[in-house]
Amino acid sequence: MSITRNISLFFNKIPAIKEQLFSPKYLLYTNVTISISLSAAGDVLEQHYEILKGEWNKWSFYRTRNMAVSGMSIGIVCHYWYKYLDAKLPGRGINIVLKKVVIDQLVCSPLCITMFFLTLGILENNSWSELKEEVLKKAHRLYIAEWVIWPPAQLFNFYFLPTRYRVLYDNTISLGYDVYTSQVKHDNVTANARSMKL
Repeated sequence: MSITRNISLFFNKIPAIKEQLFSPKYLLYTNVTISISLSAAGDVLEQHYEILKGEWNKWSFYRTRNMAVSGMSIGIVCHYWYKYLDAKLPGRGINIVLKKVVIDQLVCSPLCITMFFLTLGILENNSWSELKEEVLKKAHRLYIAEWVIWPPAQLFNFYFLPTRYRVLYDNTISLGYDVYTSQVKHDNVTANARSMKL
């Protein structure tokens, strides 16, 4: 069999693979895998940027692993959130879409930010007081950024996309946001590393 024929066969299978991955049977696994992968990718990008700026010595596998696990917890939340939201507010009329955007920002955004810090706090063995202090110092920065990025992105998401593609779309948009999330989360660590080098 020629290479060209193999490539052609592979590309012919893509629609069937896509249908299977985004089918109700596998959708949770697909959404969680996407969330893990892109959260890790966002952290890798941020770490390499910090290394280039001289703020970080070398890439930390543990930091990326922790960010990936936080992506997993948020992926699970978003998977069920979108199913719930679309069931409670079916349709794509502009009034429904605007309601979804506002509810998403007021309910899901704070929930995801909380899950993010809670997951990382557990993975980093932080005490309750350390976790509370970090949330008070940093969560508002992420929430403000969410109000800038997500309302326009979610208008598109809720108006044009079916429920099964929402987490994929979110994670694609979120790749840049994940870089910022990683930077906010590890801001004091980077500052400490910088001061130790002086």
